Amino acid sequence: MNRASNDPNSQRVLFVKNLNYAITGEDLYDLFGKYGAIRQVRLGTDAAAKTKGTAYIVYEHADDAKEAMNHLNGFHLAERYIVVLYHHPTRQQQAVVKATELREREEALAEEKKKLGMTD
Repeated sequence: MNRASNDPNSQRVLFVKNLNYAITGEDLYDLFGKYGAIRQVRLGTDAAAKTKGTAYIVYEHADDAKEAMNHLNGFHLAERYIVVLYHHPTRQQQAVVKATELREREEALAEEKKKLGMTD
């Protein structure tokens, strides 16, 4: 099977909404795990922040996420029809990720320079 998880543009993260409030992370692992290896399930719990009834499912491989979305969007789960979409981070979230990656690369470069006895 062609695994596209190394492509940074591939989608491995699904956003699930319209979940019954009684659904647990284990329930979601059981259901979504049928389509591939899951790295993380994050279940929304805060009604005030409007995250209750939602979840993020992070797959190891993008093709597994696509398969799950294709099969589970509109699936009847615990008296609700769930909506499964690709997660699209906001520009602010993308900027935070890029800044974090840049800082990690700068730290790794500084460590390499230190090992080699180089100074700026």
